[in-house]
Amino acid sequence: MLQQTRVAAVLDHYHRFLLRFPTVEALAAARESSVLAAWSGLGYYHRARRMHQAAKLIARESKGSLPGTAVAWAELPGIGRYTAAAIASIAFGQAVAVVDGNVERVLHRLLGGTESRAASWRQAECLLDRARPGDFNQAMMELGATVCTPRAPQCLLCPLQPFCKTRGVEAKQPQPPRTRRELYYAIARQKDSVLLVQRPPDASLMASMWELPSLAAEQANGNAPLLRLRHSITNTDYRVAVFAIDPAERWTPPRARWFTLRRCERLPLTGLARKILRRLAV
Repeated sequence: MLQQTRVAAVLDHYHRFLLRFPTVEALAAARESSVLAAWSGLGYYHRARRMHQAAKLIARESKGSLPGTAVAWAELPGIGRYTAAAIASIAFGQAVAVVDGNVERVLHRLLGGTESRAASWRQAECLLDRARPGDFNQAMMELGATVCTPRAPQCLLCPLQPFCKTRGVEAKQPQPPRTRRELYYAIARQKDSVLLVQRPPDASLMASMWELPSLAAEQANGNAPLLRLRHSITNTDYRVAVFAIDPAERWTPPRARWFTLRRCERLPLTGLARKILRRLAV
């Protein structure tokens, strides 16, 4: 869950997810739609799908026994070098270093270089406290997240300040330009139900997730929106407008179904759809 996602955004989802799937076997036995519903709002839904696949492999081939080494973890779906090393060092005490964006920034500033990611891994291995690898890795990640931050690093509070070659002074890295888009959605309600549309199973993003029906710009033209909001995904900022549609018009887009509000809570909704429904208190 913490891959490319802030801790504050993860905490509530983490606790609810563990209540729903307390064991690897419980996760392996669940339907994919149930897993996606519990993940809804975190984004990057391929993470949930791959974790579900990994749980099935562990339950089937290892009878629920978790791997103990980074190499074994990296063989599972969705587990790359960073996640494998983090789990192996923190949960199993294996002496392997971890390099994420925060650790790489600490190393660059500490050693005064802008080496490649591969060089950062080698440097982290050299510095690793092999007696307490889990504590060391967590300390490095936390240092980068809270003290050695991308902007305005708190050098006077940093325990590595006496050894640091840059003291936070470094060339600014160019930021990728952000894209702006406008999105239009419809909301149709009848009694205690709302109309939703399922994304195609082969969609490149959020496949098979449920969302509100989309509208073309010309369909929304001239009407006052029921709701306006902003939504951001990676480097794209969306301005979203939601328009009320009278269900009496029998407007039914492809792959659309009516769902009760209670059923919506258990659906794999896109994060934007869930945000809209909550804003409208539907």
